[in-house]
Amino acid sequence: MVGKDENTGMKVARPTKTLRELALGNLRDAILDGVFKPSDRLVERDLCEQLGVSRTIVREVLRHLESEGLVSTQPGKGPIVAPLDSDIAQQIYEVRGALEAMAAQLCAESDDPSIVPALEAALADIHDGYITADQAKVLNSTSEFYHVMFSKVDRHVAWDIVNMLTVRINHLRSMTIQTGNRDVNGPAEMAAIVAAIKARDGALAYRAAADHVVSAAAIAMRIFADRQQD
Repeated sequence: MVGKDENTGMKVARPTKTLRELALGNLRDAILDGVFKPSDRLVERDLCEQLGVSRTIVREVLRHLESEGLVSTQPGKGPIVAPLDSDIAQQIYEVRGALEAMAAQLCAESDDPSIVPALEAALADIHDGYITADQAKVLNSTSEFYHVMFSKVDRHVAWDIVNMLTVRINHLRSMTIQTGNRDVNGPAEMAAIVAAIKARDGALAYRAAADHVVSAAAIAMRIFADRQQD
């Protein structure tokens, strides 16, 4: 007789991700990759077929994406891909610039020898993502780069603020990283941040991080301006 505490091998392994989580990730990626454009309607019936899930799951996913700022609900239209607003984008860049510059300065002034190798590893993945035209890898590796900066200096509250904006930040990044020479200039600007941290120059690291965000913001604002003219 098998004892109650013995492993019978009958235990069902829980899937690493639920159907809802998989559907959420797929629809979020489709919006960030431009499959669905700003102001496109998100029809529940069509999404059920495209995602292969129930209407209940689709509704839960849409509510979650609305909380992230990627979806909005308009009277008479229902759920749509939230239009990117230049004013809100500018505010997001302002928050990013202040917090990321602070984190970069603290990293430069830290004695932790693991910071630079971790940043260099994330930057190498960003380069690889550009080379292989893997936008998801560029976005994920960029998020990891900044997570390293904040976590290595124990600025978890600041990271929580940035992380709360990550989806909308990546929505903006998905626009800017596709512009001309961003695959060269973006990583070069981030390499300057790493170099300043490596040199333990806090003021230089602060400026390099702030300048990188200013550069990205300028590109985004040009994109918004061009769209208004179309």
